[in-house]
Amino acid sequence: MFSTQFIPAVAAARDTCLRFFEAVRPTVEGALGLLYPAWCQACDSRHALPSEGYLCSDCQRKVRFVAPPFCRRCGLPFPGAITDSFDCENCRDILLHFEFARAASVANPFLLDLIHRYKYRDAQWLEPYLAGVLIQRAAPVLLRTEWDLIVPVPLHPIRQRERGFNQAERLAEPLARFTGIPLNTGLLRRIRRTDTQTALSREGRAANVRNAFEPLSDRRLDGLACVVFDDVLTTGATTSAVAKVLKNSGAARVCVWSLARAAY
Repeated sequence: MFSTQFIPAVAAARDTCLRFFEAVRPTVEGALGLLYPAWCQACDSRHALPSEGYLCSDCQRKVRFVAPPFCRRCGLPFPGAITDSFDCENCRDILLHFEFARAASVANPFLLDLIHRYKYRDAQWLEPYLAGVLIQRAAPVLLRTEWDLIVPVPLHPIRQRERGFNQAERLAEPLARFTGIPLNTGLLRRIRRTDTQTALSREGRAANVRNAFEPLSDRRLDGLACVVFDDVLTTGATTSAVAKVLKNSGAARVCVWSLARAAY
């Protein structure tokens, strides 16, 4: 039988190995690059390094960051020249349980293709780049005020087994490390295997995720400020449903961050 007295030693050995691999990784990547030059996985015509997510500089410029003006509630970008704070039509017509939502980038066809490759075609090499885009835009905003938890939107257990990972959780981990805001994946769970939101109307999206989440325990969040994270935000129906559960558990404030903001 394995003795628990060896657990600290095993953990220390694991940490030593991880530090070693991190130290030698640039050298190994450089050597492999000489033998097997890495090419951009989007255009397949220019050199790209693993640290760049195998995306060349030209392709990276196709990712557009969200910039003002945008809706003060859901963060939907607006193409006009508005200088005053405004609520978009989406936010005027539906009930949202979060204070505000923001996104790092615009969900244009190029970025959505990258996200779909990452989620559905096991393109794990994209994860550092996508996480970097998120950190670049979200971290400065989150560090301006105090937040207690980052809560990634959970997948249904069946869907997570099929995919092999929860993309929201994986992308939120680097953001949590960078900002120092603890990541918590044990607050709630998805109890209904909902249909994909992509083809649904705004009303259909809200109905699809209604009562889809529940707390994992009786833990109270009284006074805590929570950041809900999802990879793509469209109407905010999914993140609002998560925010509602957190608010019902006592959270004082809930905001939403996403990697990409799509038009509804």
